[in-house]
Amino acid sequence: MQRRHLLLSASAIGASALLVTAGCGFKLRAAPNFAFKSIYVNMAEGSTLGNQLKRILASSNNILVVTDPQQMMTSDVILDPLFDQRQKVVTAVNAAGLVREYKLRLLFSFKLRTPQGKELIPQADLEQQRDISFNESAVLAKEAEEGLLYRDMQSDIVQQIMRRLAAVQSL
Repeated sequence: MQRRHLLLSASAIGASALLVTAGCGFKLRAAPNFAFKSIYVNMAEGSTLGNQLKRILASSNNILVVTDPQQMMTSDVILDPLFDQRQKVVTAVNAAGLVREYKLRLLFSFKLRTPQGKELIPQADLEQQRDISFNESAVLAKEAEEGLLYRDMQSDIVQQIMRRLAAVQSL
């Protein structure tokens, strides 16, 4: 009998926590709604950022990602990359002059326009950076960590692009 009472109490606490959370205006992030139905992402085929962006856009509600450059003018909007660069900058060295820490940066700049040339999003500059320590005795491990950090920064930038695309109200 006591066990049943304990289970009921736990579910009552969970329900009240849910009501309190709902009352504060909290809601889960939903898939964005876009003002356009088709988009051409004008990025090189080998661009990992471009491929990830196209994949996420294609999985969004009813967005057609135009991939053929000859069909670019049939899309509602065109995303033009202006700048896409990875940087690795030394930020700390030891007394012997050996590198101890790097700063990794991912810089991306783009604009969004209609095929007729109307600018919907002017040049938007996005930057992500991470610090990474370096140890010459673990070079392979640090290379793998660097790759993971760049992938993480890339995912953050793609999410920022998605939020900016969703902010476009009309064409």
